[in-house]
Amino acid sequence: MSETRHLLFELGSEELPPKNLLNLAQALQNGIVAGLNEAGLAFSGSRFYATPRRLAVLIEHLDTAQPNKTVEKRGPALQAAYAPDGSPSKAALGFAASCGTTFDQLQELKTDKGAWLSYTQEVEGQATEKLIPDIIRKSLAMLPIAKRMRWGSFTTEFVRPVHWAVLLFGEQVIEAEILGLTTGRATQGHRFHAPEQLTVASPEAYVETLHEKGRVIADFEARKTLIREAANKAAAQVNGIAHIEDDLLDEVAALNEWPVPVTGNFDPRFLELPAEVLITTMQTNQKYFPVKSRDGALLPHFITFSNIESKRPESIRRGNERVITPRLTDAEFFWRQDRKKPLAERVLSMANIVFQEKLGTVADKTERVIKLAEVIANLLQADVEQAKRAALLAKTDLLTDMVGEFGNLQGIMGRYYALADGEPAEVAQAIEEHYLPKQAGGPTPGSATGRIVALADKIDTLCGIFSTGLIPTGDKDPYALRRTAIGVLRIIVENRLPLNIRDLIDVALGQFTHAFDVEATRALVSDFVFDRLKGYCLDQGYSADEFEAVMAVNPSEPLDFVQRLAAVKAFRQLPQAESLSAANKRIRNILKKSETAPAASVGTLAEAQEQRLFEAANSAAEAIQPLLAQRDYQGTLSRLAQLEPVVNDFFDHVMVMCDDPELRANRLALLTLLSEQFLTCADISKLQS
Repeated sequence: MSETRHLLFELGSEELPPKNLLNLAQALQNGIVAGLNEAGLAFSGSRFYATPRRLAVLIEHLDTAQPNKTVEKRGPALQAAYAPDGSPSKAALGFAASCGTTFDQLQELKTDKGAWLSYTQEVEGQATEKLIPDIIRKSLAMLPIAKRMRWGSFTTEFVRPVHWAVLLFGEQVIEAEILGLTTGRATQGHRFHAPEQLTVASPEAYVETLHEKGRVIADFEARKTLIREAANKAAAQVNGIAHIEDDLLDEVAALNEWPVPVTGNFDPRFLELPAEVLITTMQTNQKYFPVKSRDGALLPHFITFSNIESKRPESIRRGNERVITPRLTDAEFFWRQDRKKPLAERVLSMANIVFQEKLGTVADKTERVIKLAEVIANLLQADVEQAKRAALLAKTDLLTDMVGEFGNLQGIMGRYYALADGEPAEVAQAIEEHYLPKQAGGPTPGSATGRIVALADKIDTLCGIFSTGLIPTGDKDPYALRRTAIGVLRIIVENRLPLNIRDLIDVALGQFTHAFDVEATRALVSDFVFDRLKGYCLDQGYSADEFEAVMAVNPSEPLDFVQRLAAVKAFRQLPQAESLSAANKRIRNILKKSETAPAASVGTLAEAQEQRLFEAANSAAEAIQPLLAQRDYQGTLSRLAQLEPVVNDFFDHVMVMCDDPELRANRLALLTLLSEQFLTCADISKLQS
């Protein structure tokens, strides 16, 4: 068993971007792990550490050297390896020289494709310590840094100026130059609590050394846990519960090496503002955790974290309270000013905001969304007037001061202002909900009007951007059209809305006035939506061949598509499924290859087996009609599964492509009848065994 040691790499720097810290740390870990795997170096595990001033990676039980490996080199073909007199040719001698050996040490390699000279060599693995520096340099160069910087007179580049680098393999220092620094075992503790250099004896001692001597909690997840627990404990002391969102928790952990909770207060008068406004102000501007009562109401307190244990914590508390007051005062001013002008009076001003150069202004978009919402509301037999009113007002809060300051409150403030204006509650709710779902797995609109306006808005955006030629490519999707399409599908499927997406695409495309290829765009948008549907369905546990079986019959309603998909999944669990799938493949191949046209209807059939199949197919056709009318695809396929014995009996005893043209045409007509029955649900011939 080869010797192993732990490896530690730490890079110390100026304060790193807090919103990108976790991503950088994970990318560095992944890069080093990938480099070790590529080099053939085995290890038992890895982990990263990250604080505002450092990125570090620990590799556990890393082999001290690469394993030896056998390398076989192939030289010239045997027929070219010898001169006419039997001596080695120049090619053979050149090959031996390139291998660092003599001709008599070469072997002959014979395969069924020919024979060659060859040389087998045992290559000794390199020592790990010689490979590590380049692996680290490569990993640092590949970090996802949008804009690198230089500092001082150095030519090296990184996201922030770097000041120290630790590289230990066991207790041994691997000396190397990393970003202009010479690696060693000296690290830095907390900037204020422990500003002197610290010595790391070994990778295993790293975390404890920083914690005990440096007042630094190196483990990012441990720091998050501490912050969460401390915030909840502090909130409990004011009879509340800390409102902790994951993104802010990550950011606070990335801002502190030694987090210390501080509880602050603000004037209760600000509680008259919408809770979302106060929460956004505290979280976005100040990185504070709001405090709520047990029934969910906001309390006039906040929890913040200081990166230092102050001897005068009251001063820190008062300082934070002084900072939050003008922020909340601004929000209070926006709230009062915005309510002086009803949303309905802001509609005309939307003509001053460009949505997209070819698609016009937000006012133009609003007109299109109103018409599309009317169509959808009629299809769903919903309240048309409420849908139109909500669509008219949906974007008006973009013109308010509050949303101008806090963009993430769009829709939310629209709901508050609409209620203050006396708009119907359903309309106000729809204004907020039409942005849903906001992220993967997020909630879809809860109201009928909200669903209608959300669909109308998203379908207009999707079709409009495609019509301008701005189609997503690779990882470039500036208008978030993938998320938009998935949102449309989730709203339809998860709320069981019987809507034909291709018809809605036609309605949307018909409203644009700029020049574009309507048919080509229609196909592109449809394909794009159904590609997203495939991803959605695969995430739900359906298989690719089940999706293709349904896609083959081209349903236009996403809900109907998923219902068929569920039926196919249930069908393939039946004992008859594999046999019937194979039979359908055979039927489709026969019909595809046949040069004889099937008879217009099934005529005279000679054999008892084909007569029984005809009778069974007619009986099945009659039985599945009411099931199809109810969209009971699972029941339909279960009924068709009963045809399996007569189908197999038919193929065992009947020659379809017989010499008699009339009989052949009748048999092809019978197979066509059978195939069409299965295609009422899906093409089960697509199912893999």
